[in-house]
Amino acid sequence: MSQAFDIAAQQDAITRQAELALAHARQCGATACELSAAISQGTDINVRMGQVDTLELARDQGFGITVYVGQRKGNASTSDASERSIRETVEKAVDIARFTGEDSMAGLADPDLMATSLPNLDVHHPWALSVEEAIDMATRCEQAGLDVEGISNSEGASLATGEGVSLYANSHGFLGVQRGSRHSLSCVLIARDDNGMQRDYDFSSSRHPFLLRAPEDIGHRAAERVLSRLGAKRAPSGTFPVVFAPEVASGLVGHFLNSIAGGALYREASFLCDALGDRLFPDWFSLGERPQLPGESSSAAFDGDGVFTRDNDFIRDGHLASYMLSAYSARRLNMVTTGNAGGARNVRIDAPLTAYSSLISGIDKGVIVTELMGQGINTVTGDYSRGASGFLVENGQITGPIEEFTIAGNLRGMFSALTALGDDVDTRGSIHTGSWLIDGMTVAG
Repeated sequence: MSQAFDIAAQQDAITRQAELALAHARQCGATACELSAAISQGTDINVRMGQVDTLELARDQGFGITVYVGQRKGNASTSDASERSIRETVEKAVDIARFTGEDSMAGLADPDLMATSLPNLDVHHPWALSVEEAIDMATRCEQAGLDVEGISNSEGASLATGEGVSLYANSHGFLGVQRGSRHSLSCVLIARDDNGMQRDYDFSSSRHPFLLRAPEDIGHRAAERVLSRLGAKRAPSGTFPVVFAPEVASGLVGHFLNSIAGGALYREASFLCDALGDRLFPDWFSLGERPQLPGESSSAAFDGDGVFTRDNDFIRDGHLASYMLSAYSARRLNMVTTGNAGGARNVRIDAPLTAYSSLISGIDKGVIVTELMGQGINTVTGDYSRGASGFLVENGQITGPIEEFTIAGNLRGMFSALTALGDDVDTRGSIHTGSWLIDGMTVAG
C-alpha cells in the first residue's frame, strides 16, 4: 500500500547512527550518554459518505540524545539522521550540559540492571494491504453503519496501518532494538432526533491485522452506540452508585498510575505520597503490569532507561504494594527502579468479575457513565469532578440516556468504594478492564 519500507535496513541504519553518537559523545567530553531513536512508516485512509476524504503516507524519524558531563545533563534532538546532523546534535547536548546546574541524582541506570535478554515479543506484523483493499475496508465499515435505520450522517471511517523500529542505547554498552506494528479501523456516526444530534464511534486496534474485528461489525456497533444516545435527558441530582463503562474506567486506572509515578511522588504532587502498604481498594482487587506478554500493545523487554522489564504488582489484595519508578525518580526517593521509565505496560486487573447484567440489576437508582469531559482531576488532593454523559438506571433496568451532568468524588474514596468489576472487559488498549461500579458518588444534573 505504500512505498517500500525495509525495516531490517532501517534497523541497521539507526544502530550505526547510535554507535556514531555514543562514540562522538565520548570524544566531546561526555562522561556518559544515552539516546533513543525511532523510524516508522504508516498509512491512514479516511472515507466519508462513500468517498475517499484523505489518504496519507507518513514516514517519521527522530533521534534524541542525553549526555552527562559529571552531574550536569544536556538534551538535544533531531529528525535529520545524517552523520553531520548527529554529530552537531551531540555537540549541542554537550554544550547545554556545561551550562546546566549539577544534579547529584543525574546519570544512567545501574549497569547491573540493564536488560540482558531481549526476547521476541511477537509485536511486529506488517500488513501487505493495497490502497484499493484499504479503501474497500473503510467503505464497508462506514456503509454498514449508514445502512442502520436512524443514522443520518457520518464523520467517516478510518483505517490506519504502520510499522517501525525503535532503539535505546547508552554508554554502558547496552543497545536494545524493537520492531513493532499497529493497525486500527474505526467509524464515527451521527444520528438526529427532535432533541438534536448525537455522535458516537467504535473501533478495533491490534498489533496483528488479522485480529481486527470485521469492518461491518465495527460499523454496526458504532450505529448502535449513537442510536442509544438519542432522546437524552438531564440526570437527577443526588448521591448514587456510578458505573464507569470500560472505556472510561481505564481512565481511573490511568489516574491511579499517574499518582504512583515517581515524578509525582518526589515532587510531592500526589495524594498517594507515603502511601505504600495502605489499603486503597477492596481486598479482592489486585492490579499490576505484565510487560513481556507476547503480541500485546505495550510489550517491551526494556524500559526507557534500558532496565529490564518485569511483572510488577502495584496493588496486591487491595493494598499499595509498589510505586512506579524510573532510575532517576528512584534515586530521588532513595528507592530502586521498578523498570517503569516510560510508564506501565500491559496493565491487568486480577479480581472476580460480575456479569454486566447482574451488575446493573443490583442498582435501584444510579447512572452509567460512557463519556467524560473536562479535566477536573487534582492529583495532589485526589479530588475528582468531571462532566459526563451516559444512561440512567432505575430498579435494575437501563431506562434511557442522560447527558450534561457532573460526577464528583475523591479518587481515594472512589477506589475504596469500588463494589464490583464487570465482565465486559475492553482489551483494545494497554489497560484491560471491565466496568467499575462505585458506590456513593455525587451526581449533579
